[in-house]
Amino acid sequence: MSGIFETNNQDSALTIGGTRVSGQEVRSQNVMAALSIANVIKTSLGPVGLDKMLVDDVGDVTISNDGATILKLLEVEHPAGKILVNLAQQQDTEVGDGTTSVVIIAAELLRRANELIKGHIHPATVIAGYRLACKEACKFIADQMALKVDKLGNEALVNVAMTTISSKILGGYGTFFAEMAVDALKAVKTTDFRGKPRYPVAAVNVLKVRGASARESSYFTGYALYRPFTSQAMKRSLKNPKIAVVDFDITKTRMKMGVNVVIDNPENLEAIRKREADISAERARMLLDAGVTALFSTRGVDDVYVKMFAEAGAVTVTRVPKEDARRIAKGTGASLLTTLANLDGDESVDPTTLGSAELVEQVRLADDDVVVIRGASEQRASTVILRGPNDYMLEEMERSFHDSLCAVKRVLESGACVPGGGAVETALDIYLESFATTLGSREQLAIVEFANALLSIPKQLSVNAAKDSIELISKLRAYHAAAQKASADSPRSQLKSYGLDLHNGKLCDNVKAGVLEPAMSKIKMLKSATEAAINILRIDDMIKLLPEQQPEDPHAHM
Repeated sequence: MSGIFETNNQDSALTIGGTRVSGQEVRSQNVMAALSIANVIKTSLGPVGLDKMLVDDVGDVTISNDGATILKLLEVEHPAGKILVNLAQQQDTEVGDGTTSVVIIAAELLRRANELIKGHIHPATVIAGYRLACKEACKFIADQMALKVDKLGNEALVNVAMTTISSKILGGYGTFFAEMAVDALKAVKTTDFRGKPRYPVAAVNVLKVRGASARESSYFTGYALYRPFTSQAMKRSLKNPKIAVVDFDITKTRMKMGVNVVIDNPENLEAIRKREADISAERARMLLDAGVTALFSTRGVDDVYVKMFAEAGAVTVTRVPKEDARRIAKGTGASLLTTLANLDGDESVDPTTLGSAELVEQVRLADDDVVVIRGASEQRASTVILRGPNDYMLEEMERSFHDSLCAVKRVLESGACVPGGGAVETALDIYLESFATTLGSREQLAIVEFANALLSIPKQLSVNAAKDSIELISKLRAYHAAAQKASADSPRSQLKSYGLDLHNGKLCDNVKAGVLEPAMSKIKMLKSATEAAINILRIDDMIKLLPEQQPEDPHAHM
């Protein structure tokens, strides 16, 4: 009888070894898991949110208030909890910001849905109501709240970056890093096959250098590589280089493991050794004859062949990380060569596999030499050098700067932003409550709960800032209710951009104050949180199989 499910349902006749939790019990467990995860990160929300220190099993310390980073380092075992962790990762990948907000909203939606289900509202009705509310909310943001960036100008982009990093370690440095993020991303502008502008974040290279203060961080156009030229005898700079990127050794060739050569004449041994040295020398000559003046190798180059390149006026960089090699190849128009062999079985260098740039130079940075490629032919690149006192701070600075790059990218590509500080969530709360009254079905209850769940963001923002959340949220709701009732030409319609000023504990016009966020961030956040909540609500049975027990070895005692 050990195979029968351990369950409260006595009528179960299933005979698969494991445990089964069903109905309201499993739903409550899932909601509890979601709320537990939201409680871990909710105090890190907003410009005055607190940091978390996480220590892993080997003692590595991470200090961060980025929701996705915190959840990634938590070893969450509960299946419903893992959905929220994946949700934060997805938001970080697609938008770069709003990772904490999306988890808080998803957990609040689940909690309120669970209360409705306890009140005998069917889960299908709640799910239908949530879907309808999400659709209307996204439409309201796009039509009523979104502001066109081209009307606000370049300052809006800086404000979007400022809003993103205000809650992070870089927030105390004013517009210094925000302007750097905007300039770095604008420098890598490209167009896709439809002619639309694209701003690849991967084209912005971030180098972390210990020492000096954060304000000594700098930015320049070009791709920087944390590797020096292989020899001091090489030129410090090279104009209009022909660039080859290779993924093989240019070292003395050795026989592969397991290959034996049997000889009976000592002279033949010397000939084999000479040929081993000549093979790589011929490869080096082939590269030089093809016009290569800058060689980037992911592996090593022997001193003998380095001397050949130096004498020919070329430069070499060895042990280049694979990721950097791919970026250099893509930016300069080169191909990453894994071999020089052609289809005929011979070795040759095709000139079309070489890339070009305006300048390759070696510059001194703190105590290290850095190779910089400027004016790449295919894709422009920019490099940001972050300075800081220690590795912990530098890693958090990089995460913060990456988030601001992602936010600026989304605004540049979509061309729309929205006021921050809880303005969007409060406006949606008022609008959805009004919209719910137009429905005569049970979904009305779910839409009202959806609207109230969105208020968890401004409430948590004010709580984290040690302000009176009840008074502030009441005033904010009154402002947005007045704005939505007013006509388009009425002065009251401008109240829709009012949000929280957490430093002074009052309300302010966040468009004028420069508190702006990407419109896409809010829309993606609502869609992702709603889908995650619905996925968890649809679960009404959890069956966990027990691991199969191995039969005891009768000889184990021996």
